[in-house]
Amino acid sequence: MKALLKFSRAVDWLNTQVGKYVIWLILVSVLVSAVNAIVRKVFNTSSNAFLEIQWYLFAASFLIAAGYTLLNHDHVKIDVVYGRFAKRTQTWIDVFGFTFFLIPMCLTFLWFGTPFFLQGYASGEVSSNAGGLIRWPVYAMIPLGFSLLLLQGVSELIKRIAFLQGLIEDPSIKKVEKTAEEELAEAILQQSEAKAAKNHAI
Repeated sequence: MKALLKFSRAVDWLNTQVGKYVIWLILVSVLVSAVNAIVRKVFNTSSNAFLEIQWYLFAASFLIAAGYTLLNHDHVKIDVVYGRFAKRTQTWIDVFGFTFFLIPMCLTFLWFGTPFFLQGYASGEVSSNAGGLIRWPVYAMIPLGFSLLLLQGVSELIKRIAFLQGLIEDPSIKKVEKTAEEELAEAILQQSEAKAAKNHAI
């Protein structure tokens, strides 16, 4: 189990790093949308490439960050029934869900999505829209996104089993990180206290 938990921590780290950078795709998508709107209004011209790159960025953001979302328990859950059970029962439900639903679903998408991407890459498929983009980069998001989600699903399964064995704390508790504003406020407070202590010493 120690080796599996080490693997789980590595997967968690990977998806954490991916999530930190993928979030910037949302900003890029917004900027592309804004530039496209300005160019269309000011110069009365546009291109389907602007529209398609927004779709590509949106697809990449939610597919590649799916594992990160699962890691941080930000996916949609309906707790009307689930929340009424004891913690160990909830954990067994998670184990069942990861084993018989999430992991098989990811494997299915990889089974069909990987050849779909490879075919698009080999053929150099291009959008049928005038000025459209090549398609394989967005097709690549399918195997990449579901691979990361599959890894995270396995990681979550390992953590649930370890919890049931009493080896780790409850992995379903969402860890609340400090916001940038809270960190800034703490830094300012620490500087003020240090300055006050220095003045008092003088």
